[in-house]
Amino acid sequence: MARELWKGNIAIAEAAVRAGLEAYFGYPITPQTELLEYLSMRMPELGRVFVQAESELGAINMVYGAACTGVRVMTSSSSPGISLMMEGLSYIAGTEVPVVLVDVMRGGPGLGNIAPAQGDYNQIVHGGGHGDYRPIVLAPSSIQEAIDLTMLAFDLAEAYRAITVVLLDGSLGQMMEPAEMPPMRPLKTTYPDWAVRGAMGRERRVLSSIYLDPPLEEEANLRILRRWVQIEANEVRYKGYYLDDARFVVVGFGTAGRVALSAVRAARAEGIRVGLLRPITVSPFPTRVIRELAEQVEGFLVVEMNTGQMLEDVLRAVEGRAPVEFFARVGGVMPLPDEVLDEIKRMATAPLTVDGHPRDRWLQRMLAQA
Repeated sequence: MARELWKGNIAIAEAAVRAGLEAYFGYPITPQTELLEYLSMRMPELGRVFVQAESELGAINMVYGAACTGVRVMTSSSSPGISLMMEGLSYIAGTEVPVVLVDVMRGGPGLGNIAPAQGDYNQIVHGGGHGDYRPIVLAPSSIQEAIDLTMLAFDLAEAYRAITVVLLDGSLGQMMEPAEMPPMRPLKTTYPDWAVRGAMGRERRVLSSIYLDPPLEEEANLRILRRWVQIEANEVRYKGYYLDDARFVVVGFGTAGRVALSAVRAARAEGIRVGLLRPITVSPFPTRVIRELAEQVEGFLVVEMNTGQMLEDVLRAVEGRAPVEFFARVGGVMPLPDEVLDEIKRMATAPLTVDGHPRDRWLQRMLAQA
């Protein structure tokens, strides 16, 4: 199909429709409200379910109920709204039903602002709700990738009976780019044998997240963990740029990774052998590839739009094999390519160390410039 100009939020909404979305439940919150607004028109015209709930709490529990019937179901929100959904997400994870969640991140903590940030990383990537579970988390850096990953999210959610999150910041939700939309998929006509869709003519099925007998709860937790081990083995995705001859590697996801790529290209034009690793799945995280790179390169630079949340995952992957530096802008302020380029140059010329925490060194530089 031809490339068209799509706004991020609306592109994700249309991609979900074309992936076979049968039911959407949500509540308005900036900077993702256009997604909900678009679906409020698009879903009814196709004879599908759209409900604007009374709150994010209501929306996630409606999602939970629909997911138990085996339909393709989705909700979307932004940082404070996602926080309100966490209890429901834990119930969904415990019940082992597939759900797609879109989180368009804003500045925080608290109500913060509606500017782009990546402060939801820990909340989303490391589980959020109570208990032992891990969601699949996909982090696009362009509108085309947001479309493609939304389509993929439904397939992964169903394949692993897991929560699958499309995680992007407000700039990607609001920006417009040419992109190609995939063809419309037909709606499902068959449903899994665990789905609760009426018990006429068969034994009734029960879906629940409560196991009052501890050995049964342990069995459920181990079942969820075994599924996660499969996900880690099969579903790690990342994009590498200029890694073959790199002395240094920048690591960034989403918009931060996109900005970092411009800086990497500028640095290479100046003769600095630097590459970029951009995780596409931030959960499961590309730990193995970072660990392998740590044996080959002189250092890493982690670039984020938060105070170092993915940084901790990079440090765990590197395990002290190479120095790690950090650079960020926070609170809705986006990093500029020239700022990242300056950090690359500093890393290429200054003595590097594995002592201390990279976030502490970054904060000292930020305070010195204030």
